[in-house]
Amino acid sequence: MDIATTIEPQKYAIYARKLVKKFGNFIADDNLNFEVHPGEIFGLLGANGAGKTTAIKMMTGLLKPTSGILKVNGYDIYSESEIIRKSIGYMSQKFSLYEELTIYENIRFFGGIYGLNLKSIKSRAEWAEHTFSLSGFMDKRVSNLPLGWKQKVAFVVASIHNPAIIFLDEPTGGVDPSVRRNFWDNIYQASINGTTIIVTTHYMDEAEYCQRICIMDQGIIKAIGKPNELKNKFLVNTMNELFIKIVRN
Repeated sequence: MDIATTIEPQKYAIYARKLVKKFGNFIADDNLNFEVHPGEIFGLLGANGAGKTTAIKMMTGLLKPTSGILKVNGYDIYSESEIIRKSIGYMSQKFSLYEELTIYENIRFFGGIYGLNLKSIKSRAEWAEHTFSLSGFMDKRVSNLPLGWKQKVAFVVASIHNPAIIFLDEPTGGVDPSVRRNFWDNIYQASINGTTIIVTTHYMDEAEYCQRICIMDQGIIKAIGKPNELKNKFLVNTMNELFIKIVRN
């Protein structure tokens, strides 16, 4: 291992080199090389099956890489995955909430899982109530909430322990555009406060909201960069045109 490999990962929230994940003979992610800066909103784009969710699961410690280097918050995914899990938040595609509990009960439950004491849980619940306009709704059962509200509560739960990195795996699937835009306002605010956001999406318009994007296809990274820079590089006007051009090439 060269000197650069041992030093550079400490500067990044995420650092991956030659990252591979295989399931038998199937290569889900093939030699991924990328890094994410602290406080950055970094988008993983691609169609279903492109390898986005597999990459997220490796970064969160849910899947062990087959090979390669992967550092999260400076920690090694192979030997320090437990430390990594304590410093990250994860919001899955299906939101992972307890439907029969109220909003506050979900906050209290997940806060306890992350080791927060009751005083800290109450403080974070007040933060959530103020930040996400939940006043008057904290005692509402999750099962009675519309999809957009469940999405909001899931983001609160992923953020409850004030993690350094939050992973959002296709968090806006199935919600209307206005709800999606409101959700991105919450993402922006978290980034402004210093939280690194890793988000997967197959909505090309959402790519414009990211500071940098990584376009994946069949487990391979096809392009990485700022949205406008990539559009200029590939001589296209929209993210949809960019995606089609890169994937087809």
